[in-house]
Amino acid sequence: MAEKPMDLPSELQERLRAEFVREWRRDLRKSPPVKDRMKISRQPMPQRGAGERSRDFREVNRGLTAETAMTEARRCLDCARPGCVAGCPVAIDIPSFVKLIETGDFIAAAMKIKETNALPAICGRVCPQETQCETVCNLKKAAGVPVAIGNLERFVADFERNAGEVALPSIPPPTGHRVAVIGAGPAGLTAAGELAKRGHAVTIFEALHEPGGVLIYGIPEFRLPKAILKAEVDYLRRLGVEIRFNFVVGKTAAIETLREMGFEAFFIGTGAGLPNFMKIPGENLVGVYSANEYLTRVNLMRAYDFPNYDTPVFRAENAAVIGGGNVAMDGVRIARRLGARRAMIIYRRSRHEMPAREEEVAHAEEEGIEFHFLTVPIRYEGDANGRLRSMTCLRMDLGEPDASGRRRPVPVPGSEFTTPIDLAVVAIGQSPNPLLLETMPGLKIGKWGTIETDPVTMAANLPGVYAGGDIIRGGATVILAMGDARTAAASIDAYLNSSVPSRIR
Repeated sequence: MAEKPMDLPSELQERLRAEFVREWRRDLRKSPPVKDRMKISRQPMPQRGAGERSRDFREVNRGLTAETAMTEARRCLDCARPGCVAGCPVAIDIPSFVKLIETGDFIAAAMKIKETNALPAICGRVCPQETQCETVCNLKKAAGVPVAIGNLERFVADFERNAGEVALPSIPPPTGHRVAVIGAGPAGLTAAGELAKRGHAVTIFEALHEPGGVLIYGIPEFRLPKAILKAEVDYLRRLGVEIRFNFVVGKTAAIETLREMGFEAFFIGTGAGLPNFMKIPGENLVGVYSANEYLTRVNLMRAYDFPNYDTPVFRAENAAVIGGGNVAMDGVRIARRLGARRAMIIYRRSRHEMPAREEEVAHAEEEGIEFHFLTVPIRYEGDANGRLRSMTCLRMDLGEPDASGRRRPVPVPGSEFTTPIDLAVVAIGQSPNPLLLETMPGLKIGKWGTIETDPVTMAANLPGVYAGGDIIRGGATVILAMGDARTAAASIDAYLNSSVPSRIR
């Protein structure tokens, strides 16, 4: 007669199961030697042809296949001291999720990423991995070409979503604490998710009618499809996060009113949505847009699908976008897709100083975008009806480095020239909108209109108030905003549990 199996405590069962899985994966992998891994070429990201994609708004990159993802994962060197984790602003356990891909356990890889990043499908598309985790990859140091960490992150996130197996982490019982998150951009969404996973009741207050912030109004469909963003937000809702739309904190209600409603802590992630202009003649002509307005009309309000969506946008013959960052790349590639015969980037420094991602610049070049470096507009000219007709520019030369470390552009005397344009999009940065901050007396604000926070805790100088992302940095990246939010969420959790982090004075 067979013996009855011995009942084991659930914790021990789980530990034994985990050990078995680890051993199984180790045997399955049969990890090849480092020298063999270094011989594997980086797997290219499949993409649509430039001639086809420059006429529509469907996604440019197609994503890796399961086979190419596993091959790419085999390039990882199993480093004893991986540098990639330190290069990630949200501290993803990169070696572990890459190894899970190598063994074919894609769902487990997605869950591993989500331990610290609730928006992997977004980050896999828009995060500048080449200047963060990939730049400190030990394979890059050894062989010159890093593991394609961002492409792998995108792959597993997409695989999980398409498989319909988006699992939720275990969430502790409700703590009874209520937290208000102001802004549904990448910082706000991240903070909300982290706090919900700690058992707190979280409500996001969003001024627009859709969640996402810059992810939905600033990044075009061909880089970040709206369906991807919706799926990531739905995941946060399943964690228990509530989102209230058309709610402008500072106008609909002040933070002090929210305190009276029972909210005990606040995370401010309102970004930097106030556009900067050059203050040159002609900026008030019809046809001169800020990048914020142009991108919002096209991305959030679907002007590219007019008249199915009833927000029109001017379709230019000759378009010029002023700036050299990712926003400028998005703007000029949109103008091209909307029919511009000639779509130009006007940038006052050289290509070497451009802050845009190299991939976006390369895609723009393939799509026929003109680049005019060392050039700056000095005025716009219009017709009798006040419509933009041309732009006068100066050639520049590079002088000594400025505070940013980049060489300062200086005008070349007598180099003026005029070119015909009927659309100008100014993409030279943005500042925080002062509406909310003006309703918070005593809040410590920096000279650029950003909130001053403790760099360790992200706490502001008002009790229970924390902030992160562009509202404290000015213009920055999505992943840096998310890193700030994770730090702030941990600090808010400590604050709510009476272990109050020190605030800046």
